Amino acid sequence: MPQVVLVTGASSGLGLAMARHLSDRGYRVYGTSRNPASAASGWSLIQLDITRDDSVVKAIHHILEREGRLDVLINNAGMGIAGPVETCTDEEILSQFDINFFGVARMCRAVIPAMRTARKGKIINISSIGGLMGLPYQGFYSTTKFALEGYSEALAMEVKPFGIQVSVINPGDFATGFTAARRVVLPSGNNPYRSSFEKTLSRIEQDENQGADPKKLALLVDRIIRTKRPKFRYLAGRFDQRLMARLKPLLPPSLSKWILINHYNLNR
Repeated sequence: MPQVVLVTGASSGLGLAMARHLSDRGYRVYGTSRNPASAASGWSLIQLDITRDDSVVKAIHHILEREGRLDVLINNAGMGIAGPVETCTDEEILSQFDINFFGVARMCRAVIPAMRTARKGKIINISSIGGLMGLPYQGFYSTTKFALEGYSEALAMEVKPFGIQVSVINPGDFATGFTAARRVVLPSGNNPYRSSFEKTLSRIEQDENQGADPKKLALLVDRIIRTKRPKFRYLAGRFDQRLMARLKPLLPPSLSKWILINHYNLNR
């Protein structure tokens, strides 16, 4: 019997790549979007707004009513804000957290009871390399991913006795529509961060446009689902970014900061 998989944020980018690949591999796939514009081929794209409890509950109820179970939840939906941490407003920060962190918590809260009853299930949270190191001018994006790391570690321990497995994927840069969808929140006028921000944002976009093929992440997710005892953490993406994520805990903080400062053109 094919496993039932739910992928949030599946209308584009990494979510779409995962939904298509998993469907092709024979899974029963449900993808979500706030505004599903077209029918998916071979899988179901349903309406879900992860910032609203009622929308989350309705979507999960729909899947459980049709399938009788939900085997895998992939928390992929997210958004990015780029701007100096000093000038980001409370509204902008809360918006970033509502989607990237609280949205994941809402989804898990809605899905875990059914998995707990079934005594099995997998939850895969898509974090980021930015959840392992603070990224300049993406400070609050990184903060939400750092929060997701701690949440996932605690969750993994709490649900293990019920047969539920939790894994985190930390992708580096992938070539998706995430770049074009990013919200730039640099205030207008004579902003002291403008020159530095523009150089750094140019490097960020260059890295993303030269990022890995989303199909690679889809293949990794497929492997995690098929693994009987998956690891808690997986790094994904370009070799240099995976290497930096592995080296950071081993390097002196001053050296890792120097590497990032130079990479993002903050010293010029």
